[in-house]
Amino acid sequence: MSRLRMHAEHHAVEKLGWLRAAVLGANDGTLSTGSLIVGVASSHASRGSILVAGLSALVAGALSMAAGEYVSVSSQADSEHADLAREKRELATDWDGEVNELTGIYRKRGLDEALARQVAVELMKHDPLAAHARDELGLSDGTAARPIQAAFASASAFSSGALLPVLTAVLTPEPYVSWAVSAISVLALAGLGAVGAVAGGARPLRPTLRVTFWGLIAMIVTGGIGQLFGV
Repeated sequence: MSRLRMHAEHHAVEKLGWLRAAVLGANDGTLSTGSLIVGVASSHASRGSILVAGLSALVAGALSMAAGEYVSVSSQADSEHADLAREKRELATDWDGEVNELTGIYRKRGLDEALARQVAVELMKHDPLAAHARDELGLSDGTAARPIQAAFASASAFSSGALLPVLTAVLTPEPYVSWAVSAISVLALAGLGAVGAVAGGARPLRPTLRVTFWGLIAMIVTGGIGQLFGV
């Protein structure tokens, strides 16, 4: 006798939300903080000034990322709550119309009229709001907006990326800070680009080259500005 086994599939799209936020935050932390340190170091500033600039960039950037993400995701959460409240009112006042609406959605997905209506009725018997939230609004527990979690994740990702150039500036002899931070930052950006591409199921070469190119441009420009306004 054969035994049925659960078949679990894992797709890259399931990770795209948090993966994009984590890679973007770490990239931003490495690039902005590293570039700022390179610019300050290229101006022949003292080690103390370089470290103050780097730490200030880390803290300010992390707080900015957290605040921006919190406001953005809070707006998304407000919209989701408003949509769900509207669906509750419509379910309470126009049940048949909501059944027809769900039936139409399933017909567009390929079911015939009878089966589409049967599925709509059965799902709405079980949990009508959840059925409409998922299939009409595209909302689920996995995609629900969580502002505090998003803010903390963005700040953490930015800080982790920014910490590397700051530590490099601390550990490198003062005359070589600009070169060392540039090299380490660009290597870190390349690594982040590759890791993000592989984890997302894409080929790593193009994302790695893209982020490396823009990292080099940023380091060259900020280093040039530091040289131009050197003290």
